[in-house]
Amino acid sequence: MESQQRSPLLEVKGNIELKRPLVKAHSRLPLLGSSFKRGRDQMEDILEPEKKRTRGLGTASKFAASQPRAPVRTTVPHAQGQTAAPKLPKKTGLRCSTAVATVLKNQKPGPAAPAQKPGTAAPPKLEGKKPSKRPAWDLKGQLCDLNAELKCCREKTRTLDQENQQLRDQLREAQQQAMDLGTERRTLEGELSRVRAQAEQGQQELENLSAHVLELEERLSTQESLVEELQKEQLGLQEERRGLATRLEEQERRLQASEAALSGSQAEVASLRKEAAAQVALLAERGERLHWLEMERRRLHNQLQELKGNIRVFCRVRPVLPGEPTPPPGFLLFPSGPGGPSDPSTHLSLFRSDERRGTLSGVPAAPTRYDFSFDRVFPPGSGQDEVFEEIAMLVQSALDGYPVCIFAYGQTGSGKTFTMEGGPGGDPQVEGLIPRALRHLFSVAQELSSQGWTYSFVASYVEIYNETVRDLLATGTRKGQGGDCEIRRVGPGSEELTVTNARYVPVSCEKEVEALLHLARQNRAVARTAQNERSSRSHSVFQLQISGEHAGRGLQCGAPLNLVDLAGSERLDPGLALGPGERERLRETQAINSSLSTLGLVIMALSNKESHVPYRNSKLTYLLQNSLGGSAKMLMFVNISPLEENASESLNSLRFASKVNQCVIGTAQANRK
Repeated sequence: MESQQRSPLLEVKGNIELKRPLVKAHSRLPLLGSSFKRGRDQMEDILEPEKKRTRGLGTASKFAASQPRAPVRTTVPHAQGQTAAPKLPKKTGLRCSTAVATVLKNQKPGPAAPAQKPGTAAPPKLEGKKPSKRPAWDLKGQLCDLNAELKCCREKTRTLDQENQQLRDQLREAQQQAMDLGTERRTLEGELSRVRAQAEQGQQELENLSAHVLELEERLSTQESLVEELQKEQLGLQEERRGLATRLEEQERRLQASEAALSGSQAEVASLRKEAAAQVALLAERGERLHWLEMERRRLHNQLQELKGNIRVFCRVRPVLPGEPTPPPGFLLFPSGPGGPSDPSTHLSLFRSDERRGTLSGVPAAPTRYDFSFDRVFPPGSGQDEVFEEIAMLVQSALDGYPVCIFAYGQTGSGKTFTMEGGPGGDPQVEGLIPRALRHLFSVAQELSSQGWTYSFVASYVEIYNETVRDLLATGTRKGQGGDCEIRRVGPGSEELTVTNARYVPVSCEKEVEALLHLARQNRAVARTAQNERSSRSHSVFQLQISGEHAGRGLQCGAPLNLVDLAGSERLDPGLALGPGERERLRETQAINSSLSTLGLVIMALSNKESHVPYRNSKLTYLLQNSLGGSAKMLMFVNISPLEENASESLNSLRFASKVNQCVIGTAQANRK
């Protein structure tokens, strides 16, 4: 199908490429640059064989004349990208005799042979022996030959007309393409002239700019020379000014000397007044500077504490007491800090052997290692002074107006009370955190009094025993009675809490604090347990309400300092036989574990930013709720025993402390007015 639909131009191009012999086709249209002569002799030349055959040719010549001829191919010359139309002959008529014309009129035309499409190959001619000529008397045969020849001529004429029409269409297309190319050429010539004009304009502008740059360079050199002259002139003027200033100073000194000689007493009085005013201004400026430095110190101090964490956990391992078995080597390890052996330790490793595994296998099982990380780890050799030195800055935050709460958590007999209150006998080396903290606060408050700050301290000491609040500072008939103490708000709409019927004692020196601690030791509930001969069976809460005021500036700040000695945490033994005393210990242990569990839930809720924090689930958390939230700083001491027999309880304490250490509460806010 593609070969049948090819255009005549493509066919001509293919003929040229294949170097086929082309036959010039006659056209009715004249071609440019060529002359064409047509006459009647052309048709006569075509019909010349037929005339000869009518004179005596045989039937064989008639059969040869009736064979279809090869399609006529035309050559299309190409000149300057345009296709010229081929020369086509005009339609010519046939010169026949009157008899032939009469016979043609009477004979019906047969079906015309289909025109061969351009580009298709002509059928091959039959080669063989030429037929003999018809005899002269066979007019009917000659007439048949002429009819066949006439049909062939008509078919050729039709084919030539079709090719002529195609070539006309191609000529029109070629002329249209020539017009389009001419239009495009004119457009491109216009653009070329416009681009050349722009290039000439750009060249002109470049020349103008170059001239302008040269002009500016000349002006710049002129200005530089002028600047150098002005600088030289300025140096001369400066020298002259210094000379005049020296002369002026000399004249002023002479004038001052003259005035001093004339009015010595008045100058001396005026000088003293100026000096006094300058001293007053300097004193006020230094006061402002000192106040600003104090505020900046508080801000930086708070930032330092926040970087350390608003909730921190310290681990302290008590030493082995006389009469206790020595723990096996490697039971507790204290790896060095990141900076080496001189860096304080922050990690603790506990090794625990599983006796049940050893019994089942018959071979002692390797001990299991448990690693814990805290903000600081104090080995058994750490003293009370080293422990307080780590929390002194946190105690300072309470004086700056930030609520502070310090817990001592651990099993019975792990050294919680020793850490908070110290040992008996009044030895300064074994003083606990409570007396050391108050001594530090009194000292700092005395230093700040020179800056205009005045502080007052009010102390209270209560215990929570079986979810009942008792006043440890009670005396007389109220001693040991806790039913009349309740936790209430100070007033309607106030967030501050107070314990009704509890003593709030103003303190201002260390001796008053020591007396309160001695009275609290006598009133606290203790009992003998399986872990400790004298075990604390209640949570003791020492609260110090700090109030500061700067009258000159109208500033006020206040915050509580809470030092809490939690009751010993112990797991219940379900197989233990319960007598009357054991039932009481069981009820105490259940209350202790419940309040400690609530404390953990409260810390977790604060860390997770939950909308509801279960403060009221325990009297301990309800009393301390203002010192546990986002505006407070917390520190927990987890105290553990170094004995291997207490490894299970030590692991429970360390795990609870690790959970607390992972909690993060909000940024602390100072209580200032």
